[in-house]
Amino acid sequence: MIHLSPFFAVSFALMCFMSTTASADIAKGQKWYVKNCKECHGDGSKGAALHTQDEWEELFGNSAKLLIKKHEGSKVELYFKGDEFKDRSKHIRDFLFEYGSDSGNVPAC
Repeated sequence: MIHLSPFFAVSFALMCFMSTTASADIAKGQKWYVKNCKECHGDGSKGAALHTQDEWEELFGNSAKLLIKKHEGSKVELYFKGDEFKDRSKHIRDFLFEYGSDSGNVPAC
């Protein structure tokens, strides 16, 4: 039988809790997509399928600079440079990644 020290058990529990709370929320990303992206890019299954998971990673890498550049000159350009996008980008990134064209997953929106 393995005996865990109380310190190790508490440390392990905190690490698990922090890793789950620090992660993005796909459902929040889906809601955000429907509110902000659907008008131009179609429903979630169409929008997410615009790119593969690797392409979504690249678009959202480096503080989403490539994604922001793709929207330059559009009516939403300022939105991508604002705090709301910065705060929610991890959620939308996880939603789009989860349902990327090569994922085999289909969102229900």
